[in-house]
Amino acid sequence: MQLVVRDANQGPFLTKVLNYARAEQKLSEAQLEQVKSKAVLMSLKFADKFYNKYKMHLLEQAAHDIIGVASLGLAELSEQDVEKALALLVSPEGIVKPFQKGWSMLSQVSQQTPNRKSLYGEVEEQLLQDIASPPDAEEWQGLAVYQQALRESRRRQAISVVKQTYFYHTQLDPFEHFNLEDMLAEVVLYRLCTKGGKVKQDLKQRLRDIELAEEWFDVTFLKAHTEQVLSLLPAGFADAVTVELGENFYAALVRTLQFAKGYKKLLDENASPERRDAYEHKQGMLNPLLGWPQYIEM
Repeated sequence: MQLVVRDANQGPFLTKVLNYARAEQKLSEAQLEQVKSKAVLMSLKFADKFYNKYKMHLLEQAAHDIIGVASLGLAELSEQDVEKALALLVSPEGIVKPFQKGWSMLSQVSQQTPNRKSLYGEVEEQLLQDIASPPDAEEWQGLAVYQQALRESRRRQAISVVKQTYFYHTQLDPFEHFNLEDMLAEVVLYRLCTKGGKVKQDLKQRLRDIELAEEWFDVTFLKAHTEQVLSLLPAGFADAVTVELGENFYAALVRTLQFAKGYKKLLDENASPERRDAYEHKQGMLNPLLGWPQYIEM
């Protein structure tokens, strides 16, 4: 296993720490060899478990995986402080603890795809490939890759919680794309129209009997109503949802309510489903109807 010396501002965090230690003469040759020996042994075990330790290119890939995952865990455990990181590396556990921490971090943010198992078990294949670091890489994007995976993991969790909290049917379709902004907008409008009911696919039919109050078309009112809706989420999830909202969220809700007023007028006139669909399609082409239900009325 090769741990090459790079510019101090480049490469995986593990290499940065070793470069720093050597430059400041804080790591003896014996200590460096001990770190390398443990890394080599871990690479052999990793290749034996997931690849083929008798094939050189796969053994090399395992070494890249160890460097990347250990760098991630080392950065997290040390808060990216090279002095703290060095202390971890020269401790009895050495590189093992940072690797275990990095692996745990990756497993927690990995997305499990139905009917498709990852080669690495609980860790997503592409995520590990993006974290891994070959010795000749000039830059390592592992921390940025993990942060993006963490944000996506929190988004998926928030989607599940929103579904469980506000929707009558709580089952998530793993093949359907969910947008938190759209989901919250639908919840806000549905609860507004039904006085706090669980979201069902019946708003288009019920709109005939709903009185659209003038105050609903006021952005200040909609903000207060949205905050009340968000308050029903478990602690921590409201922030995960609001960060996904665009700056025009409330203005878009007002436009959807204005559309709903026109749709209700068609219902009152007993307009045919075809005419209502045409009206919906036309308005949707002009401006996306944020929060308007997307199901087909039967």
